[in-house]
Amino acid sequence: MINGKSTARTRAARKVAESDLGFNWGMANNLLLGLGLAVVVVGYFALSRGSITLAPVLLVLGYVVLIPSSLLLRRRSRASGE
Repeated sequence: MINGKSTARTRAARKVAESDLGFNWGMANNLLLGLGLAVVVVGYFALSRGSITLAPVLLVLGYVVLIPSSLLLRRRSRASGE
């Protein structure tokens, strides 16, 4: 029997349950990501102006420190009891 309800149930039955990995994206993550992107843009601007010391420092700071820290930073969950 092929009708709207039976195919919807079949699709719902096939859907895999999502597991919660405990990742909470918050305001601190947004700020660090925005700061990292701004530092990278300023680094490329300094590179276009010919800076051979400031540009690499800014690019490494943005790509290696700020952007990964925005992805790795997690808030403590109040429900976990910590």
